[in-house]
Amino acid sequence: MSRGGHGTSQDEEGQMDGSERRCIATGDVRAKSYLIRFVAGPGGEITPDIAGKLPGRGIWVSPSRAALEKAVSKRLFARGAKAPVTVPEGLVDLVERLLVKRVTDGIALARKGGRAVAGYEKVKGWMLTGEGSVLIQANDGSARGKTKIAPPPGEANYIGCLSANELGLAFGREHVIHAALAAGGLTKRVVRDAAKLCALREENGDTPLKGRKSHER
Repeated sequence: MSRGGHGTSQDEEGQMDGSERRCIATGDVRAKSYLIRFVAGPGGEITPDIAGKLPGRGIWVSPSRAALEKAVSKRLFARGAKAPVTVPEGLVDLVERLLVKRVTDGIALARKGGRAVAGYEKVKGWMLTGEGSVLIQANDGSARGKTKIAPPPGEANYIGCLSANELGLAFGREHVIHAALAAGGLTKRVVRDAAKLCALREENGDTPLKGRKSHER
């Protein structure tokens, strides 16, 4: 995908960053990497473009349930597309499922490249040696157990909105409570995608990328 915009550049994962778009629901202008992109297909059906690669005019919405529900109920997608459109039933839930798949697929790719580990001892070791740049913990794991591993210092270092079963998908296991990512371009993609998912789920108390203190607030 290539659209006009100022200051665009391509990162390690081929994503175009730097330019901004306006959310059709809130009116906020944000970086494209923060927003969820939609396109209208040939038949006019609105389709979430989670990877940001589908052809067509982009329609941008903030990654919150309230913004997405407003875009649907107020028929703002038609305004964004400047044409009649059809919005599939359950669009917000579809976006959530697609984001979960995108995040878990990204973690799985990192694992295959040796850039992600799971399990308490391995994750704790990565955090102690500094090899781990992002700590991931299941939102339904034991709060007491999760406090035994501290996330790395700084911002964008903690993801806490996946369930143990969802995190397990990335590692080919039934469930996973603790995982970690090493630094790299793929990790940046996972962090961006997880931020959208957790913003969508934050009414459940899941607030990633803010450190564990805010996660358990």
